[in-house]
Amino acid sequence: MTELRVAAGPELTAAELHGLLRLRCDVFVVEQRCPYPEVDGLDLDPDTLHLWWQPGAEPLACLRVLGAPGAVRRIGRVCTAEAARGTGLGGRLMAAALEHIGGDESELHAQVTAQGLYARFGYAPEGEPYDEDGITHVHMRRPAIPR
Repeated sequence: MTELRVAAGPELTAAELHGLLRLRCDVFVVEQRCPYPEVDGLDLDPDTLHLWWQPGAEPLACLRVLGAPGAVRRIGRVCTAEAARGTGLGGRLMAAALEHIGGDESELHAQVTAQGLYARFGYAPEGEPYDEDGITHVHMRRPAIPR
């Protein structure tokens, strides 16, 4: 069915980066109507890890993990193409990301409508919800898991 792909920032091909940026812009900028600086300079960082599901020419879901192993990791830019929603790709992608994160502490800024997804993976809200680009978010953290 779909294929999980994983690459550190410098390992991405131009076509892969283009596909990820296009999916993120389609979801966050166009669909959710949030004009924000999507291209933030972090995608090609050596400590950025990209995970995405891609059955063919275009990715269906993606996320990125920021930060070096052993530090607090940050999951972000989690999105699924509209046509692939409700298929479980988001959960499968999060499970794959946590395999790479291992026992490191991690955090994310969740849209409150997706808070339940992240709670399934051990993330708990911290602080009050806040507005980010016109959408209510909440900071969530998953503590380090002792080895």
